[in-house]
Amino acid sequence: MPIDLDAAEGVFSESVDGTVGLEEEFAILDRDSLSLAPRFEELRDSAEPALAPHITGELIKSEIEIVSGRGDDIADALVRQREARRLLFAHAAASGIELGASGTHPWSDYREQEFIDTEHYRRVSDSLRYVAKRNNTFSLHVHVGVHGLERAIRVCDRLRPALPALLALSASSPFVDGIDSGLHSARTQTFTKSFPRCGVPDAFGSWTAFRDYLQLLIDTESIVEYTQVWWSVRPHLSFGTVEVRIADVQATAAESEALAALISACVLAAARDIDAGVPFQDPAPRLVEENMWRAIRHGMDGTQIDLTSGRVEPARTAIERLIAWSGADIVLPELNGAQRQRRALDSGASMQEIYALLVQETRASYSGSEVRA
Repeated sequence: MPIDLDAAEGVFSESVDGTVGLEEEFAILDRDSLSLAPRFEELRDSAEPALAPHITGELIKSEIEIVSGRGDDIADALVRQREARRLLFAHAAASGIELGASGTHPWSDYREQEFIDTEHYRRVSDSLRYVAKRNNTFSLHVHVGVHGLERAIRVCDRLRPALPALLALSASSPFVDGIDSGLHSARTQTFTKSFPRCGVPDAFGSWTAFRDYLQLLIDTESIVEYTQVWWSVRPHLSFGTVEVRIADVQATAAESEALAALISACVLAAARDIDAGVPFQDPAPRLVEENMWRAIRHGMDGTQIDLTSGRVEPARTAIERLIAWSGADIVLPELNGAQRQRRALDSGASMQEIYALLVQETRASYSGSEVRA
């Protein structure tokens, strides 16, 4: 789809603060081995009419994304997503397929995965080659409506220093390529540190500056689609949303929903601060990147740098401060996905045993068979 920069202001002028759309990416697994299985087209083509609009493809045939569509707010989006998940997991079970929810698959060989056959992903694979082939990752994306494009750009700017804390909370991918990576989010290292125009963006300050950047990319044939700008937070020019793309997919629906609620609350808190004229100084990219590395490496077991005081604090403290600022009504888990997997590894469980338990946990949670509190 050609990039229509002229239309973007109109899209955001019609956008409403606080609408929410959710996107969750799951690994498609062979039921017996729990290895990645290239069965996306089968699941898509045989989906019942109620499920089909909620299914989208990602880069590889062993991945499936489920989307809520636009909810009036986070509560409405979650209602929509719960029903879509229920239908997806029932459909997968009837097809003899398991679904996994961690930021990476622990052992499947990326060299054996096949790309889905769409114009967009052919373009991605042709332009990125090894970088695209290497990217077998699974994440949670949250779209939040923001009225006004200038305001959306400034919201993205204000969210930059919050991204590492959100990543630390969401980390769920310690294993990749059949090894313990030593990281809490191998997904972020694999995807965010490899793809171009990815990770924490610069602070642009205005639509004019961001548009100039995009126009340069277009004029130099660096991109032909806006979605080739893969920043971890970006204004989505087609949807009129701020899209936050920093998080690993979550092992359980409860964790995914709490994380989505926090992310949507952070977007709205940034918009409120802009409207109220709350002072804000964009931190240097190198400082945000320092916290990003801490989140990738140690997740919630590690520390973050308070960029206001320059002091080091537990990652959990940084996350709690983010919750307090946003006003999100959530409770932090005692341990996140990466921590639980690492504790199990330390207790002597094998990678295969850990992933098998995770798949069971995911099935019970996302399918709706697990009773919610």
